Amino acid sequence: MRPPCEVVVRSILPAFRSLVARRLIENFNFSQVSAAKKLGTTQASISHYLNSKRGEKMVKQLEASPAVQAIVDEIAEGIVANKTSPFDAMLQFCKLCEALRSGDLICDWHKDCLMIPESGNVCPSTTKKQ
Repeated sequence: MRPPCEVVVRSILPAFRSLVARRLIENFNFSQVSAAKKLGTTQASISHYLNSKRGEKMVKQLEASPAVQAIVDEIAEGIVANKTSPFDAMLQFCKLCEALRSGDLICDWHKDCLMIPESGNVCPSTTKKQ
């Protein structure tokens, strides 16, 4: 069994990093190299984010969330203004996870990954408030 945090690490964080990289490159004219340095990754990873079709479904789902877009904007603008350190970006990733968990998105993706019946509650984050 894969815990929800593994779903986040394997699927959601790369998609989120892709959104931030795209924002830096498309809106703020960062090069792939400079975006990679700011995000603590490699230029090859940035290229993959920009050109790969793998993970595109997750990117589209994250793009559809206003809460996610607000966090992407906050991180990108903070990086551009030199106000967001790598530590601050890490905290924003945690903020993203909290926002997604509060909206049950992670729980839904987790259930899809495991093919859990709709009525199944396998972790605290999948228990919906009634």
